[in-house]
Amino acid sequence: MSIPSSSADTLLATQAFQAFRHLLATGQVRAGQMVSMAELMKLSDFPLAPVREAVKRAAAAGLVSILPKRGVLVLEATTEALRECFQLRCIFDQEGARILASRATQPALESLREQHQNILEQAQSGLVTTALQIQAMEVDWALHRYLAQALQNRSAMTIYEENCDRINVLQHSRRPLPERIVPAMKEHLHILDTLQAGKPEAAMEAVRHHLAQTLRWWGAVDA
Repeated sequence: MSIPSSSADTLLATQAFQAFRHLLATGQVRAGQMVSMAELMKLSDFPLAPVREAVKRAAAAGLVSILPKRGVLVLEATTEALRECFQLRCIFDQEGARILASRATQPALESLREQHQNILEQAQSGLVTTALQIQAMEVDWALHRYLAQALQNRSAMTIYEENCDRINVLQHSRRPLPERIVPAMKEHLHILDTLQAGKPEAAMEAVRHHLAQTLRWWGAVDA
């Protein structure tokens, strides 16, 4: 049975959007970059119609801006964008931390702690390889997603995932700094400590402290 043309078009547009997200997530199209529709067609290997629809979806998600007759401008790593994205993540993280700290059992906690501790020990030994930086980023995302998922709210997670895409774009605007791994892992471990201790207010404060340090690292704080 053939797929109706409208359904086929929708499927193709969705695939093109996922391909565009991949280009952004992997840094093949970077923050602040201006790209043409022709370039996006070549990079994504999709025809014009689905690429145009993908760009519209990306614009609605705050990933790009469409500039008529000029092209597509990828989200720029401005101070305002950095603050908005990381502060939004902090809102989810705080509520998730409050919920988790109020629970009697937290099955994933020990696994997250072990992963963070392992990366911290390697970084403190001075062996900061590219592989370790990638692993540290993956563990970083794992903790933030763990906090957000505690809300068990599908509408909230839709907003959260869109914001994750924006943060992913912003993170590709600068090279990873090895010296940030140790403090970041310590900040995360402190959050995990407060969760394990069952201290909701302390957990929320630990999340806010992590936000402040993250914004300071990005230079997105008031002078």
